Amino acid sequence: MKGFLTSLDRLKPVYDVVYKVVLFICKIFLIGDILITCMAVLGRFVPFIPDPAWTEEVVLTLMTYMAVLSAALAIRKGSHIRMTSFDKYLPKKLLNVLDLIADIAVLALGVVMLIVGWKYATTIGAKGTYVSMPSVSKFWMYFPVPVAGFAMIIFELEAIYRQINKMAGNAPEEEKKEEEKK
Repeated sequence: MKGFLTSLDRLKPVYDVVYKVVLFICKIFLIGDILITCMAVLGRFVPFIPDPAWTEEVVLTLMTYMAVLSAALAIRKGSHIRMTSFDKYLPKKLLNVLDLIADIAVLALGVVMLIVGWKYATTIGAKGTYVSMPSVSKFWMYFPVPVAGFAMIIFELEAIYRQINKMAGNAPEEEKKEEEKK
């Protein structure tokens, strides 16, 4: 078992790259959101700056991508919303098991988001178009859900691996130091 877990440690650089790519995409979408919103606001008050009708729908779509992708990023860093009120009263082994169960539940949510989100994007989304951009399919409005589901699956698999590693007593040094602080 220990040999298997140490062989999985080699995947950490892959997870690091996926995290950086998703984070970069979120940053690009945020920059796009800010620029498009500035153009739309200025276009309302400055006569020579255009105020295209598509700005609101594009900003909302980019915000959707950022919201769901950043939620997936939070899984990797363990910074998502958690209920920790009773953690100090529970035995450490029980707490580890409960954390593993929670990770498995979030993994299941990621699978549902991927499957159902893809179904919605390719059926409902593919049939409609944006009101202000009739040539653009609403597929792009529904597509963030399966993308986030995929990212959640990837990051949750790593979280489950870390949890199993921790339960086996093979946690990396930085995780051990973090546990000691608690």
